[in-house]
Order: sequence, then C-alpha cells, then structure tokens
Amino acid sequence: MSARFHLREIAHARAGDKGDTCNIGVIAYRPEYYPILLAQVTPEAVRAHFRGLVRGAVTRYELPLVEAVNLVLENALGGGVTRSLSLDPHGKSYAALILSMPVTVDDAIAGRLQALGRRPLP
Repeated sequence: MSARFHLREIAHARAGDKGDTCNIGVIAYRPEYYPILLAQVTPEAVRAHFRGLVRGAVTRYELPLVEAVNLVLENALGGGVTRSLSLDPHGKSYAALILSMPVTVDDAIAGRLQALGRRPLP
C-alpha cells in the first residue's frame, strides 16, 4: 500500500536564474525521503510537471551528501530577466511550483506524515 502527497511534505526548494535557465534545488527534510526524490523527481517527471513552461532540456544533478537534487531547466524563463514579460522572470516561483508535484510514499512514511497533520492527495 502507498499514498500520494505533494512534494512539499517531504522537501523544500529554492530557485534562481541565469538568463533563460532556471535552477531549482530540492532538499529532503529527512534522509529517508532522499530516495523518493531520486526515484520520482526525475527529469521526465519534472518536464511533465512544468509542461508548457520549459522548452529546453531538464538536467538533474544528485547531491547525496546533502540529500538533495539540483534541477536545471533550460529555455524556461521566456528569455530571462531582460527579455521576458513574465511576472517572475527570475523563476523564484518555480520552487513553489515544483513542491506541488505529487509523489508516492510507502505506508510507513505516509503514517508519519499523517501523524504530523499532513493529508494525502485524493
């Protein structure tokens, strides 16, 4: 058995930019959540989650010593700060957006999350 939760229940994130490229760090709250990031926060899953926003490559770098992944989203900011008409040309809101991504957790983790008042997705 398993349950689905938003990524924000097991990780936090920071985002920034360099031109038209957005960089997102996703950091697990606990070491036991890191394997979930590795298994489910894949370039393919991130591309699907950001459909319509990212027009270039999605590259993931694993950072096991800090239980994190770094995601590089190319052609993702409408040309970058000096060229974009976007409300967020820096991509800061992309950190919040990735945390809305659904992930599946096992029953033990689901139980711990629910004990903390977190609700699984329908």
